Amino acid sequence: MSVWFVTGASRGFGAGVVAEVLARGNQVVAAARRPEEIERTDRLLPVPLDVTDEAQARAAVETAVREFGRIDVVVNNAGRGLLGAVEEASDSAARAVFDTNVFGVLNVQRAVLPVLRAQRSGRLIQLSSVGGFTGTPGWGLYSATKFAVEGFSEALHGELEPLGIHVTIVEPGLFRTDFLDESSLHQAGEIADYADTVGTMRQSLADWNHAQPGDPVKAARAIVDLAELPDPPLRLQLGGDSVARVEAKLDQVRTELERWRKVSLSTDHDDA
Repeated sequence: MSVWFVTGASRGFGAGVVAEVLARGNQVVAAARRPEEIERTDRLLPVPLDVTDEAQARAAVETAVREFGRIDVVVNNAGRGLLGAVEEASDSAARAVFDTNVFGVLNVQRAVLPVLRAQRSGRLIQLSSVGGFTGTPGWGLYSATKFAVEGFSEALHGELEPLGIHVTIVEPGLFRTDFLDESSLHQAGEIADYADTVGTMRQSLADWNHAQPGDPVKAARAIVDLAELPDPPLRLQLGGDSVARVEAKLDQVRTELERWRKVSLSTDHDDA
């Protein structure tokens, strides 16, 4: 029996992961801004957590260890969406999405990593997005937060692996959760010049919402499976759309790298 610590546990991917973990006989600390929405059982402990509050993150981890004695798997799932052109996003909107998606993850990590290091074991599963690997119009600031998570998580992978702690970045595509609902997705103001790019993206949301190709139940199973792998991947794409976008980005980067290789190499010192 393992002990899981899941943020954003009351809805979406978080709730799905909690259900799958419990179905496999494990214990879960379900951290959420509204823990009263989660029913406590002998293997499920709801705790309050706004990830932007570092003191609350420390308190949640302390409660988890006091209740279950250890933490084996951490799922950094809590997040915030923002749709709009980069220029359209106000300073407050940009800071809000970074506070949750980047600094919130860092708050949880600072609270939980001392526990995992002391154990010399554990898994850290970072919920990113395919938008953390490739940016698209309308999702620039959101993608920027996920690019940041991918950057420090890749470094964490190298820092923690010698200590017996595995890090995996999960990159979902479009899944049939409530992420595109008004209650989850914040929107920036509109500038007319972006009507053909970001405006088109906005108009597509009504068609996509609750008709996304990804099955969140299957995604939860794949995420929980990661904790049972002896050698988990650094990155895992979820959904056919995620795989297609990652493949297209890799092809584009390789093509551009080869096209401009001569210029890139020409900037080295002659004696290098």
